[in-house]
Amino acid sequence: MHPGRQLAVLGAIFVVLYLLVFFAGGASGSFMDRLHPKLGLDLVGGTQATYIASVQGGQVPSKQSLEQARGIIEERVNALGVSEAEVVIQGDRNIVVSLAGKADDQLKDLSQAAQMRFRLLIGTTGDVASVALNPPSAAPSGAPSAPPSAPAGTTPSNGASAPAVQNSPSTGGQGGGEVVKAPTPTPSPSASAPAASEPVPATAGVQEQRAAVEKKVGAAAWAAAEKLTTPVDLSTDTKAGLPFANFAKLSGDEVNVLTPQMQFNVPTIGCQQLDARPNGAIDNKDAQAVACYQSAKVLLDKAPVVGEDISKASPQLDQQTGQWVVSLDFTSAGSTKWAALTRQAFEATSTAPCFVAAQALYGQVDHCAVAVVLDKNIISAPQIQGVLTGTSQITGQFTSASARQLADQLNFGALPVTFTSGPAQTVSATLGIQQLQAGLLAAAIGMGLVAIYAFFYYRLLGSVIFLSLILSGLLTFGALVFLGRTVGFTLTLAGIAGFIVSLGVAADSFVIYFERLKDEIHEGRSPRSAVPRAWARARRTIISANTITILAAVVLYIVSVGAVQGFAFALGLSTVLDLVVVFLFRHPIMTMFARTKAFLSPRVSGLGRVLRNASTDPKEA
Repeated sequence: MHPGRQLAVLGAIFVVLYLLVFFAGGASGSFMDRLHPKLGLDLVGGTQATYIASVQGGQVPSKQSLEQARGIIEERVNALGVSEAEVVIQGDRNIVVSLAGKADDQLKDLSQAAQMRFRLLIGTTGDVASVALNPPSAAPSGAPSAPPSAPAGTTPSNGASAPAVQNSPSTGGQGGGEVVKAPTPTPSPSASAPAASEPVPATAGVQEQRAAVEKKVGAAAWAAAEKLTTPVDLSTDTKAGLPFANFAKLSGDEVNVLTPQMQFNVPTIGCQQLDARPNGAIDNKDAQAVACYQSAKVLLDKAPVVGEDISKASPQLDQQTGQWVVSLDFTSAGSTKWAALTRQAFEATSTAPCFVAAQALYGQVDHCAVAVVLDKNIISAPQIQGVLTGTSQITGQFTSASARQLADQLNFGALPVTFTSGPAQTVSATLGIQQLQAGLLAAAIGMGLVAIYAFFYYRLLGSVIFLSLILSGLLTFGALVFLGRTVGFTLTLAGIAGFIVSLGVAADSFVIYFERLKDEIHEGRSPRSAVPRAWARARRTIISANTITILAAVVLYIVSVGAVQGFAFALGLSTVLDLVVVFLFRHPIMTMFARTKAFLSPRVSGLGRVLRNASTDPKEA
């Protein structure tokens, strides 16, 4: 036995842990600031946000879909770390999310529907709403009319500028093709002809809303818009958009009830209105859709491949480009659908509507383009350079956080209903702070009584108990500070309770060891030889007892949520760290104490009566 080596290992663990606490995981501020753990909602207050659920037509969502949405939002919150957020249903359409601290940036993305669709791009026209409403003056006689210039288009909301979808380098796909990044778009003033599509029957609620919109824009303008089969060409008649001027007065909700053909063909409907449509506006996979991308309005075909066809999404760092990407693995059925869609785009002729649309958007092209659509936004619309059947990637200017966010949204599923943001408020922690102060006071009194009892009953051995509990506390504190900064572990009143309970379990292990030591001396062994023997016999009991506690904590963590889950995590973590102290401090320090004269003194060691009996009983001597 070399106790110095084990103590050195424990010292190294402390050094590494507190180096991580002070200098790793985004540590900033003064040294005292870096020692602050991440506290929960009940201790420091936080932010509470309300999300209002809705379905098409303003109907109330079903209880089943609302509960499913609550579960998905909770999974998204938990993906941020062990944050113990509260996610509850309030009323028949509200979901309330509470997070500790200032969490505006985290809360704003939780209610995104995350409906991913892969659609063939089949029509393109410029966003000419402002030009249609304010046509330029007539050109001089004999001079050609100036074509309207399209204003700048929209940028994808996730910050990825024209990313591409391509085969994962690890698989390469089958067929030797890949989806490459599209060239710089140069929208043509002329519009590409969209493909014909059977209209989707409108519900009674949508028909009523369309009737209201028709009344607002006027019967004549409505009838003219219904007759349009292609976008109005302002290059031949700069005033051709004026009959549709009232469409520019429509809100995003009102534009949303129009058919995709009207949204696409009416020149006075611009990207600003299309972007203002509610969440879920183009989620219907069985209908065509209109969106804005790279300074143009684009018409998208039905979506044969959807988010449910993705089996796994994961953020990865591309080793070749050094950029973050989102890797997509498709299900068996999804892989078949994805191959069919890319084959359709790759094998289309130059006269196909999708080829004409890609040419109008990008200029010179070789193949059709497939748009990757997330909710209302087109993430990318690259050309297809081959038939893809393997793992693919969404690439672009992703950061680590945005790539993980998109992957988490796809993995945890799309929300079955859409949400609009409701009121947000700050939650006070006055009651929690009072409870924390009372709890810490009670814990200090309890630990003080344990220390007094340990020194009174075990004397020198009581110092081992006292030092072990201090070391366990320091390890636990360093771990929770580092975990709070790196994985989002949040300390709440329930977590503090878990740590205090673990200290009680640690104190029990001392009793097991010291009473076993007394038994060994009572059986006739000398104190020095009794120490390793008692350790060998007590070790199995200590490991078994702590293992049971750890298993109970794991099970409780898996089957519980919220505060109970935080209690289980704290209990399991501190129990594991207590085992580290047991093996690297308690046993070696006892071995060192056994070599001292004080340990052999009945009055000092705490073994009192046992040592006196062993020295006076001839059988035991």
